[in-house]
Amino acid sequence: MKITLVFTGKTDEPYIREGIEVYAGRLRHYLPFDIVIAGNNNKKKKTGRAASAHKEPLRNPGASLLILLDEKGDRFTSQEFARFLETSMIGGHKELAFYTGGPYGFTEEMYKKADRIISLSDMTFTHQMVRLILVEQIYRAMTIIRGEAYHH
Repeated sequence: MKITLVFTGKTDEPYIREGIEVYAGRLRHYLPFDIVIAGNNNKKKKTGRAASAHKEPLRNPGASLLILLDEKGDRFTSQEFARFLETSMIGGHKELAFYTGGPYGFTEEMYKKADRIISLSDMTFTHQMVRLILVEQIYRAMTIIRGEAYHH
């Protein structure tokens, strides 16, 4: 199974980019892993909210799962998230595509196309910090699945 992260816009902060690179490098020892940078969605509509840059999901329906990160999504402990990833692998999905939106989220069309919507926390993080937290949690999940000591 491959994991693809789709980020809206580039990661501006050097310390966040470095952290993402560290965990991305670790993840590639477990499975194919890719990061895709989509367009920027910082142009506001008249409503004060921006449209998502993700007009059409980058996925193969049926073979991959489209997962949006959203504050109103399902919440997992690290062990539950690891079970979700493991179940997805065993279930024959060829790819998990995680989308992190910009500061204004996603379009309604994206929400309708999503196979799953998850939240990383009840707390609010910047859209840039979410990227690093997500990559670390995917790495943590892989170590849990493999029974490695990183989680403890």
